Amino acid sequence: MSEIERIRNFCIIAHIDHGKSTLADRFLEITGAIDKRKFENQMLDSMELERERGITIKAKAVRLKFTYKENDYILNLIDTPGHVDFTYEVAKSLKACEGAILLVDASQGVEAQTVANFYLALEADLKIIPVVNKIDLPNADVERTLGQLNDIFGFKKEEVSLVSAKAGNGINEVLTRVIEEFSAPQASADAPLKAILFDSSFDVYRGVILFVRIFDGRITAGDNIFLMRKKITYKVEEVGIFLPSMEKKEFLSSGEVGYICCGIRDPHEVEMGDTVTNPDNPTLSPFEGYKKIPPMVFCGIFPSQSKSYPVLRGAIEKLRLSDSSFVYEPDNLGSLGYGFRCGFLGLLHIEIVQERLEREYNLDLILTSPSVMYKVNTTTKEVVYVQSPHQLPDPSSIGEVYEPFVKASIIAPIDEMDAICDLAKSRRGTFVKMDYLGKDRLSIVFELPLGEIIIDFYDKIKSITKGYASLDYEFIEYRKTEIVKIDILFNKKQVEAFSILVHKEKSEARARMVVEKLKELIPRQMFEISIQAAVGSKIIASERVSALKKNVTSKCYGGDITRKRKLWEKQKEGKKKLKQMGNINVPQEAFLEVLKM
Repeated sequence: MSEIERIRNFCIIAHIDHGKSTLADRFLEITGAIDKRKFENQMLDSMELERERGITIKAKAVRLKFTYKENDYILNLIDTPGHVDFTYEVAKSLKACEGAILLVDASQGVEAQTVANFYLALEADLKIIPVVNKIDLPNADVERTLGQLNDIFGFKKEEVSLVSAKAGNGINEVLTRVIEEFSAPQASADAPLKAILFDSSFDVYRGVILFVRIFDGRITAGDNIFLMRKKITYKVEEVGIFLPSMEKKEFLSSGEVGYICCGIRDPHEVEMGDTVTNPDNPTLSPFEGYKKIPPMVFCGIFPSQSKSYPVLRGAIEKLRLSDSSFVYEPDNLGSLGYGFRCGFLGLLHIEIVQERLEREYNLDLILTSPSVMYKVNTTTKEVVYVQSPHQLPDPSSIGEVYEPFVKASIIAPIDEMDAICDLAKSRRGTFVKMDYLGKDRLSIVFELPLGEIIIDFYDKIKSITKGYASLDYEFIEYRKTEIVKIDILFNKKQVEAFSILVHKEKSEARARMVVEKLKELIPRQMFEISIQAAVGSKIIASERVSALKKNVTSKCYGGDITRKRKLWEKQKEGKKKLKQMGNINVPQEAFLEVLKM
């Protein structure tokens, strides 16, 4: 048996919190890939943020060795995220694999991302092994889960492996199935070099590190490589594999997954999905590359101190390396100075990027309210794409406005159907269809404006169903709508960072919520603060923060009342002057709280 016939490249796909990282831990333990003294839970989740939240954010690769029928096999495992906001990480991983383990929690059953990830693997033409996890839990309902796998995907009972990743039950059987059922890479060591660049990271000393899967040929330190899309040639300084830490090797050959160091210093020179080949003998059939996933939610990121702008720029460029779905462009808001207008796949994506920038680069940031991209047809027949409130053209020049709509699939218990339908309709949703998934669950599909679901729609669904629902959505098209811009004024001065774009029907309710929240958050100052929400020149909501009352007459013992009145008048004049000239102290919590609204 040749070396390439003993290689298996596979990934684990599942809904969030179904036990992917725990299953990967057991694989590492059983195959002896990690010293037991160094072992810790969520071994592949190397980011502190991943461990804290108990979620996988980045796809991770690791090389395992497993002995089967007296042969040593090399298993290249890629652990993937499960949250809808990180679907692009799953899609990238699938391109580097021949098979996928579809993991389902026995207590939760099939959920929205289970379905979405199954079809992603099917599109990538991968062999799929269904595995039911957490069978040892008291509330596990294995029969119901097996029924769902059969009804939805057509898997027979005997095709499904039952495991407990935490206890380690059934893990050897799954590894055996990986070897028996997943095919070895179809590759040739003699063909011209052909590898896919599926991920990258930045090292302060070594520059950009490329993560690749070799399809044909081999790469040795000292070789020249050519990135076909970027049309740039580099000299390879080091190659290696993931064990799970990076370990140097002499070469990488067909079918292997590993890393390449070329001393690349500019992150812009690297594009995910690019084809790596030999400049002297290039491959004739480069990869198509990854399908670009357009950002769904936009928000401004600004440093709290203007001197931190260069640090923020460098941090964003490096972060973009390991997160290709994150897009950005320079922006400038009068009240916040220079920053970046950034595009994300969802609200969790915003939170993760913000926390990574603050922790990894020691930055203090201010984020503007999230919004979606609107399409505006002006009266002069020009088409303008609007990502933020300050980009909206003058109302007199707006002809028609279009907003993005998505198809949202909600999987939930049957008992909660009415409450979910009411919530979707309150968000301007249109019912499309409903399918029953076994006896107690159903899938409901709605068409909804993206702007209505990006903030708290998922949280509301989870609350209604006591945590038993899941959501997945995909962009459909732009549809005609009525959008207005709400400006927030402090003492009649507009603060651009708080401006929001909302549907005309909901403008008054949203404006009232924002000004009431700001009244709670802004501390009292030496002068009165009026907080107003305006659409154009019309004030639609207003609140006031009363001034601090300094008792200037506390030292006046006795005497004529006119003496006190004189001091009060003097104080009133001072406050009036402060109101005209004083700067309002808006705490950062106010920005973040309005963002969450």
